[in-house]
Amino acid sequence: MSAYGLHRVLEPAGVLPQQAWRLDADPAPHADEVIVSVERLNLDAASFRQLREEHGTGDKIRQAVLDIVAERGKMQNPVTGSGGMLLGTVLEVGPESKLGLNAGDRIATLVSLTLTPLKITDGLQDWDGTDEQVPCRGTAVLFGRSIAAKLPGDMPDELALSVLDVCGAPALTERVVREKNASRVLVLGGGGKSGSLSLAAARQAGAKELVALVPTEREAQSVKNAGLADEVVIADARNPVAVAEAVGRQADVTVVCVDVPGCEHGAILATADGGTVIFFSMATSFSAAALGAEGLAADVEMLVGNGYVPGHAELALELLRTQPGVRALFEHRQTATP
Repeated sequence: MSAYGLHRVLEPAGVLPQQAWRLDADPAPHADEVIVSVERLNLDAASFRQLREEHGTGDKIRQAVLDIVAERGKMQNPVTGSGGMLLGTVLEVGPESKLGLNAGDRIATLVSLTLTPLKITDGLQDWDGTDEQVPCRGTAVLFGRSIAAKLPGDMPDELALSVLDVCGAPALTERVVREKNASRVLVLGGGGKSGSLSLAAARQAGAKELVALVPTEREAQSVKNAGLADEVVIADARNPVAVAEAVGRQADVTVVCVDVPGCEHGAILATADGGTVIFFSMATSFSAAALGAEGLAADVEMLVGNGYVPGHAELALELLRTQPGVRALFEHRQTATP
């Protein structure tokens, strides 16, 4: 038995569950595992976008997700490589589990679906494919070294799940801005979930100038109404020249929260020498980022947001509680027509 879930890997042998092609999703716990009764999946934004663009909504996208999970024993989009996370109730706790969970606890997992053994038992019959949150019945397995958060009692489950899905972004943004004593912070995708939280976290960490880059006038107005940024600019994050021109004076820290590929070079151009770029999008090409910085002779530090920072769940939930603009943006996303 392995705290990292190696005993759940069916193929290929010798890799960690995230790298594995197929996992054993049998809902019988090993000694340090926790079995969860799944109520809702939250698909990663890049994965959901790709699935919806390829399959549309309704039966086709529903079947695509069912096929992935049936074949792989986990939800890992074969195109984007990403997954998401889930919400559910603890069914059973192995006697050696150290996660601090008990049967009956309602939780959100803070580890990716790409490494979480998963079985779906209801055919996703209640999901129409128009939203990244997927009503679901089934079981999931948490390993000895997995992470989960008990759901807070002061907000709807769907809202908490949306926040916890991206809680790594504001936590790392807050840490970097504070450590670098960064004054000017740019967030690409500042109107989205991780983007709005990152703006709030940067302000909390002491940033003096916050710039949000968004793709449309409608999103720009939403960010302005929320009061999350000092400047809101409109540009296609995939167009490096347009990004640089829209942003103007370069940022000390740039945070990339856009769920489409091709945003690496714009982020680099918009960052001052000696500055830092944090990539949170699963659509990021890290070879494009590295080679692009080299080709531009850009002396920038580039960080991969890995989704985990100690205390990340608590920080994100507290930002939602204390920043009315952030909460308004999240609630608007949940009620907006797809």
